[in-house]
Amino acid sequence: MNKQNTYLEYQGQTNQNPFLIDVDRADGIYIFDKEGKSYMDMIAGVAVNNIGHCHPKVKEAMKTQIDNYLHVMVYGEFIQDSQLNFAVKLSSILPDSLNCVYTVNSGTEANEAALKLVKRVTGRSELVSFRGSYHGSTHGSMSVSGNEVKKQSFRPLLPDVRFLQFNSIVDLQNITNKTAGVIIETVQGDAGVRIPDISFLKALRARCSEVGALLIFDEIQCGMGRTGKMFAFEHFEVVPDVLTLGKALGGGMPIGALVSSKKLLNEFTYNPMLGHITTFGGHPVICAAAHACIEVFEKEIDFLEVNRLGQLLEELIKTDPEIKEVRRIGQMFAFDMESFERVERVVSRCLELGLISFWFLSHPYSFRLSPPLTISEKEIRKAAAIILQAINETR
Repeated sequence: MNKQNTYLEYQGQTNQNPFLIDVDRADGIYIFDKEGKSYMDMIAGVAVNNIGHCHPKVKEAMKTQIDNYLHVMVYGEFIQDSQLNFAVKLSSILPDSLNCVYTVNSGTEANEAALKLVKRVTGRSELVSFRGSYHGSTHGSMSVSGNEVKKQSFRPLLPDVRFLQFNSIVDLQNITNKTAGVIIETVQGDAGVRIPDISFLKALRARCSEVGALLIFDEIQCGMGRTGKMFAFEHFEVVPDVLTLGKALGGGMPIGALVSSKKLLNEFTYNPMLGHITTFGGHPVICAAAHACIEVFEKEIDFLEVNRLGQLLEELIKTDPEIKEVRRIGQMFAFDMESFERVERVVSRCLELGLISFWFLSHPYSFRLSPPLTISEKEIRKAAAIILQAINETR
């Protein structure tokens, strides 16, 4: 049995046609396979490796922590310096009202905890989300996600969930004094990079405050510099009651964070105690990586350059007449084509040419790009040339 067959036999699969790159190592914006072929990772592990693969400061922080200790106790019982330093550092770059961090294992767990928190705080049961949304694949996160095709085989899901039209101010009247919380991606990712109007998010904030519902911004994909600001909500002059983070937060390591005020998060400590509990959340090695990741953003990432290079990549690729529409914010891209079949051929040819792109679950007529934010102008131009070549060769 060859290695690919062994992989398919012994590892659970998420789809019938995985890429099957046999990874040897990764560095910066590149992944290298066992035969020495290099691939430009233009999706950054799906918006995870925003500071590039294997950043030396992240590796150094992890190695230092590994020499001290690994897991010692479930989250919240012991003082652990890397965990505490991470929480203080993350809070320091957020608005004053988002001053308390509950560290978990993943973005979807952060969303699960957020849904529980808004119910606990308000005493209400209704959850409001938006069509086209994606918040994760666990039961609660899936319940507030908008892709019915992905959900139908797993029903029944959470009851009392209402879906509104994204970016529709009129629909916001459906948020009422029965609503515990509203969860929204500040920029919708899986729907094909849908960017709301400032007026919509401000009206959403006002409506939640009016009826006493808590507002959750899911920035698991669009946060951590992806949109050309550290957090996507900075574009819209709106601050949520609850913020969820994941993906790029760990600098390549698995982490999620539920962020809110100390007052709100304290509700998890009684009636009942352990309102949310996680064994490996706040793992000291992961928190060391996340702390280092934030420091890299502070010292090395120029958001003006992120936006300039994002604009350049957009301008280069949209010169091809097969690109029907481009939606971009920062370096978060969706390129619309005529059909899913067309997108699939382009993505496959890009892979053959040594460039990793991807598609969207909920908007298959687009291919997606989300390169490491450390990418250079030379690499941007190289990537654009490969993508245009792939489009041309698959016509």
